[in-house]
Amino acid sequence: MARFFVSEVLAGQKTTAIKGPDLRHISRVLRLGPGDKIEIADAGGREFDAEIREITGKEVICDIIAERATATEAPLEVVLYQGLPKGDKLDLVIQKSTELGVSRIVPVICERTIVRLDQRKAAARHTRWQRVAEEAAKQSRRMVVPVVAEPLAFVDAVAEITPDVLGIMPWEEERLVGIKDVLRGNKITGKKAAVFIGPEGGFTPEEARLSRNAGVLPVSLGPRIMRTETAGIVAAAIILYELGDLGGVSNG
Repeated sequence: MARFFVSEVLAGQKTTAIKGPDLRHISRVLRLGPGDKIEIADAGGREFDAEIREITGKEVICDIIAERATATEAPLEVVLYQGLPKGDKLDLVIQKSTELGVSRIVPVICERTIVRLDQRKAAARHTRWQRVAEEAAKQSRRMVVPVVAEPLAFVDAVAEITPDVLGIMPWEEERLVGIKDVLRGNKITGKKAAVFIGPEGGFTPEEARLSRNAGVLPVSLGPRIMRTETAGIVAAAIILYELGDLGGVSNG
């Protein structure tokens, strides 16, 4: 069944309405109508079976049939601070990191960031990025849509790291400490992790210094240099495999 998100909590409700771009997708693309079944994820992180009752010019009115027992969200909250790359590379990063289970994606403006967005372009891209996250969340049956933040300067991004967060920064200049060493040697009390990925050209030594001062640990991903759009996806996958639920449930 097709899956959609609503911005309200549906517990105890018998009906809900789907609006916005999903209205056209339901009626014109999927060609669904009264009597068809869909899945709905609400703002409370719950999933419901629903049946379309009526489609108007403004909304799709649905009857709530039953709540589902699901657990598709990772037990570890992972925030990806992605150095803003050129072109549409961030679309790919958002799509794949959403599928992996990342909780939040923050585009970061670094010293070597090439892209410069004016206010109009930034707003348009942010709208597109959030839509990419929503579509990926539907496809991967997430219970929530990761928030794509507005671009932050690097110094503001590292300032968000608090003592209960395990912060790591894959950096090509780091030769001694691998990401496996850090993940297997740290116990996360707050169930939160953050990963910082540089743009094309990577992080500067000054940014590495600032990250260390903020408690973010520079690490190596291995002997090969990855593109910025690859490194974020790989790092998120490693973290969610080691400390989250990626790879399935272990029976010991």
